[in-house]
Amino acid sequence: MLEMLATLGRTMGFSLAAGVNLYATVAILGLASRYGWVQLPEQFKVFDNPWIIGAAAVLYAIEFVADKIPWVDSIWDAVHTVIRPVGGALIAVASMGDHSPGVTGLIALLGGTVAAGSHATKAGTRVAANTSPEPFSNWFLSLGEDLFVIGLSFIALKFPLLALGVSTVIVLLIVLTARSLWKWLRRTEPIAVSK
Repeated sequence: MLEMLATLGRTMGFSLAAGVNLYATVAILGLASRYGWVQLPEQFKVFDNPWIIGAAAVLYAIEFVADKIPWVDSIWDAVHTVIRPVGGALIAVASMGDHSPGVTGLIALLGGTVAAGSHATKAGTRVAANTSPEPFSNWFLSLGEDLFVIGLSFIALKFPLLALGVSTVIVLLIVLTARSLWKWLRRTEPIAVSK
């Protein structure tokens, strides 16, 4: 039971991180598996291929720059609206190992949904920040996102049960914020256009 919760913690943590920055998450997973930073289950070996690590590192470097430029970051996020959730689903499936097709499908849905939620939160925050005339908010947001992804990935690697708790709280906050925003949008009346 404890091992299943630890696996779920890694799954949730990595999927949540992948929704914010898929390439940093894959690079961290690959490096951790390749160099044995922590004892990982055998299924994480899929990430320790040098080509996967190299491609993830190059794409992370591109994203690192793109995320600092107002509106380029939103275009980058728009392109990744499908890529990040699919990546989160694939990471979730890989982190669970071999299971029945039904369990694999449920885990893929969980990972993809968690990644989609964190991606939507990131993308929406970036669009709001881009309305500001100064570029510093983008830089701070980007650096904060990088620290979040690196921090959550290392927590998921070293303390998967803690990652489960942190990820659950973050997902609940995303859901509650989206619900409040939806209620607020429904309450606001359309502006009447005078003739």
